[in-house]
Amino acid sequence: MQSKKQVLLPKFQKILEQVGENIKLARKRRKLTTLQVSERAGIDRTTLYHIEKGNPSVSLGAYFNVLRVLGLQDDFLQLAADDEFGRKLQDLELISKKRNG
Repeated sequence: MQSKKQVLLPKFQKILEQVGENIKLARKRRKLTTLQVSERAGIDRTTLYHIEKGNPSVSLGAYFNVLRVLGLQDDFLQLAADDEFGRKLQDLELISKKRNG
């Protein structure tokens, strides 16, 4: 089964590219080679290259495994942790229920 190419708007692609750059910098700060990280993460070096470039087609699991190797796995817990927009929607619903109820 062939996977579809993920297409992102340029604004969001830039964000993913920044994530990739951050991962690359973290690897270099730890003085780890691409071979070391890819082997420890259980991925090909090509996949690590794509991660460091911010390729949206790479699985979230591969990103996680690289972060795990770098000791940054807890960063995943920050994803969507501060759902400000969702809380506002919920608050609006609660306010309208209070007025109607």
